[in-house]
Amino acid sequence: MQLTGIHHLTAITARAPENFAFYTRTLGMRLVKKTVNQDDVSAYHLFYADGLAAPGSDLTFFDWPAPPERRGSGSIVRTHLRVPLGTIGWWREHLAREGVAHAEPTERDGRRTLDLEDGEGQRLALVEDEGAGNPWAESPVPAARQILGLGPIRLAVPVPERTEAVLTDLLGLRHVRSFDLPEGPVRVFAMGAGGAGAELQILHDPGAPARQGAGAVHHVAFRIPDADYAGWTERLRSRRMPASGPVDRYYFRSLYFREPNGILFEIATDGPGFTADEPLEALGQRLALPPFLEPRRAEIEAGLKPL
Repeated sequence: MQLTGIHHLTAITARAPENFAFYTRTLGMRLVKKTVNQDDVSAYHLFYADGLAAPGSDLTFFDWPAPPERRGSGSIVRTHLRVPLGTIGWWREHLAREGVAHAEPTERDGRRTLDLEDGEGQRLALVEDEGAGNPWAESPVPAARQILGLGPIRLAVPVPERTEAVLTDLLGLRHVRSFDLPEGPVRVFAMGAGGAGAELQILHDPGAPARQGAGAVHHVAFRIPDADYAGWTERLRSRRMPASGPVDRYYFRSLYFREPNGILFEIATDGPGFTADEPLEALGQRLALPPFLEPRRAEIEAGLKPL
């Protein structure tokens, strides 16, 4: 029973219309589900992904009227997005034309990489990868250069040994290599078959703790096959890991817990998927609500601003 990769990453925006424009028009991702935070229906939950809304390609946002994050330790500090080999040069020119803040391309951890930020300071990076993707026909980005999915996720923590123990002893990840950043050494842990879409990077940061806000990451989720859900529920229980217990998100089933340095982890099933209530060709075009929220549609729609 193994985690198979990154399932999704959820971040925070305070400006949903600008967020929608950046991720669909500038980065060329597909809005595959326009729904609400199931625990706070006043807030959008926007899911951006590839053309088929495949697990492992989802970058999602809660829309909360929050002040900017205070960067610091105990947080996720860089989200990588995989792009095809040989496309970083094109992306550099594209981001420059769009006026997007970005660094110069570099070779990092053996991969060609380009760091950038969205308009709220969300720290992203494009990383070249040989994996296959599912292009979105309506993307403004050419199919051969589109984002393939999520890549390595970097955590900064004050006591790395505590996080690493959870990764290896509870979640079954393995340390595969290390590399250096100006901020310090980074240890890379892989899950499942490994590769850029199945890695966590751990950076030691003994500094002041982060405070979540706009531009921050809320949590990271790991993929499991649907059939393994009960087994993971029992594993967390038997290891006495304080956790949410089973949570049905309708599009997938989840388990939530915090690792020892305070970062929220989620374990999520691949299915049923985003076509549970919409056909593939119509994903993201209307507000989608899980069945238990459907009776409140008029009330919920009235409280949301248009994208």
